[in-house]
Amino acid sequence: MRCLVTGGAGFIGSHLVDRLLGGGHEVVVLDNFSTGRRQNLLQHGRHPGLTVHEGDVALLKAIQPLFEGVDWVFHLAALADIVPSIVRPLEYYRSNLDGTVAVLEASRQAGVKRFVYAASSSCYGIPDIYPTPETAPISPQYPYALTKYLGEECVLHWGKVYKLPVLSLRFFNVYGPRSRTSGTYGAVFGVFLAQKLKGKPFTVVGDGNQTRDFTFVTDVVEAIVMAAGSEHAGLVLNVGYGKAYSVNCLVELLGGNVVYIPERPGEPRCTQADITRIKSLLGWNPKVTLERGVKILLENIDYWREAPVWTPETISEATREWFEYLSK
Repeated sequence: MRCLVTGGAGFIGSHLVDRLLGGGHEVVVLDNFSTGRRQNLLQHGRHPGLTVHEGDVALLKAIQPLFEGVDWVFHLAALADIVPSIVRPLEYYRSNLDGTVAVLEASRQAGVKRFVYAASSSCYGIPDIYPTPETAPISPQYPYALTKYLGEECVLHWGKVYKLPVLSLRFFNVYGPRSRTSGTYGAVFGVFLAQKLKGKPFTVVGDGNQTRDFTFVTDVVEAIVMAAGSEHAGLVLNVGYGKAYSVNCLVELLGGNVVYIPERPGEPRCTQADITRIKSLLGWNPKVTLERGVKILLENIDYWREAPVWTPETISEATREWFEYLSK
């Protein structure tokens, strides 16, 4: 298949590119490199099946030519993180909603055969049901979650109105090599590993007893590829490990001292995916336990050696004001 991966130089996107090229597919990467890294694709050198384009997914006319002859589209490009979305909501709206609509329209006009959207489990907000099924109420707590969910609604709408074969996958706390360390609250694994490299204590939010459904990136990529190769369309599927681990458990596996910092408003005490639907429809099962995943991360720790270390002091004044406001 000829595949187009938006955000293909990012954390999950670059692993997806690895998997697709390894499967003999031709891959076109579209990335603006705002968070993605060219280094994430260097292992492919001058691979004849890979072409990389720098561009903005929200610019429909500019990206349209890249979709010609494409069979599968994987839309992973997005702005992430909670706090920056609160401080800069319009940027998130443009990237995560306008960008998704532009990619959908380019896909529709090109007549692509499959469209897979990287959605977020943050759309559930603070769920009442654990494990959380796809039918749980939607309750976004911050602009990032809202824009990712609105993007998903557009994806399903294009599938319904224009018969575009779409699937939306709601990811739960993805981790693995190449995860980001940037951002006020970057991906927790990337932040912890950066702190470990610098000999700093792990900054754990709250008491650390909050639990998360941590999903290893290769398991997520396998779900994405299986979704593209299936006959199902117009559906939402959870992608998680299906088990919740505490943050304290995570830092124990990583090994190091801990500093506890104040809780963040609007975050759940627990996330745990109900993965019954994806197991039943796609036959997908996660394979990498947290213990194995952390071991793989530590074996690849050199990737983060130049990564910035986040500390509570790096919070901007604007962000601090937001926390104070939301805590009242």
